[in-house]
Amino acid sequence: MTAKNLRFINGDEAVALGVALARPDVIAAYPITPQTIAVEKLSEYVDTGTLDAEYIQVESEHSALAAVMGASAMGVRTFTATSSQGLLYMCEVLHYVPGSRFPIIMMNANRSVAAPWSIYGDQSDSMAMLNSGWIQVYVENAQEALDMVIQAYKIAENPSVLLPIMINLDGFILTHTYELVEIPEQSAVDAFLPSYTTHNKMDLANPVNQSITVGPDWHTEYRYQQHVVMERAIDVIEAVDKDFGIAFKRTYGGMIDAYKADDADAVLITVGSVTSTARDVVDMLRERGESVGLLKLRYIRPFPAKELVETLAHAKAIGVLEKDVSYGYEGTVYTDVCAALYKGGVNARPYNFIAGLSGRDISRETIADMYHTMLHHAPDKSDVLFADLRWKS
Repeated sequence: MTAKNLRFINGDEAVALGVALARPDVIAAYPITPQTIAVEKLSEYVDTGTLDAEYIQVESEHSALAAVMGASAMGVRTFTATSSQGLLYMCEVLHYVPGSRFPIIMMNANRSVAAPWSIYGDQSDSMAMLNSGWIQVYVENAQEALDMVIQAYKIAENPSVLLPIMINLDGFILTHTYELVEIPEQSAVDAFLPSYTTHNKMDLANPVNQSITVGPDWHTEYRYQQHVVMERAIDVIEAVDKDFGIAFKRTYGGMIDAYKADDADAVLITVGSVTSTARDVVDMLRERGESVGLLKLRYIRPFPAKELVETLAHAKAIGVLEKDVSYGYEGTVYTDVCAALYKGGVNARPYNFIAGLSGRDISRETIADMYHTMLHHAPDKSDVLFADLRWKS
């Protein structure tokens, strides 16, 4: 690695650089905190000629996704970005895109949803959209954010997938925090990510129907195909990550990334930027002789059930740390994890830790307490523990 390849940038800027390296044809943008820097940077690249793309400034998030959906229908590479209420505003179009098999890449800056109103980060926005049919990946740092943009286009545009991908970055923690990021050479990205071509486009020479209306007699078949290609994407995700490692000397483990989990009695599952802190805690507790490990859940859709079961089969206690809650039941990720463990025959005690809502800090001490709970205490009746609650009802 040479100094010329390194830049001190934040997560939003890393996403913008990744997008520019991927050479999209159309970008549609509407600003919303804490995503705005990403689309501002892309507008600068287009304005200066660094990026040859059509940049459309629209009047809403709904219009932003509709614009890139229209462009994708013409068979070109596209990008948009959003956050929080903006993602919710996109909801109608969000379902149209995967159903029509348009491989749009979108960055979502994870942020709490109203009310109470908050500009700070948790993952309740994207978790609320898990059933929309988008592939969802959650990154740990700015380097992974940039690299995942490049990987995402290669995954989404694979003819056996053709699904949109939502790249999720923790708001402010990643979007606005500066760190050293290695920037790939354009020639290397071009070699890894060829120009996009597809038969799923509007073409006068070869007419096709898109975003069509069907009745009950065929609707199930369309949904079945959508489900099958989502599951098929797992193999593509794993292959693309390996190929990326060969090309750029960095790899992220594909669907999941385990750390000192092979022989651990207690394993904590994390999503997003908190993984870095949890990894430090694992090292600290290991030095004290505690049998602990970590599993970074990178993709929530498709869900890596098989990978989880294989990695966690030996564990005695498994905790899920997440920044969302499905009100009246438990954390969204916890539900999926428990289902996978049950079907896979894993008998570990499950724990659900809710923390970091609206950007509240998750300290090393808080995470260490989670491990202590898993190692030394049986779960309470609900199994759902608000790890940083300041009062009890």
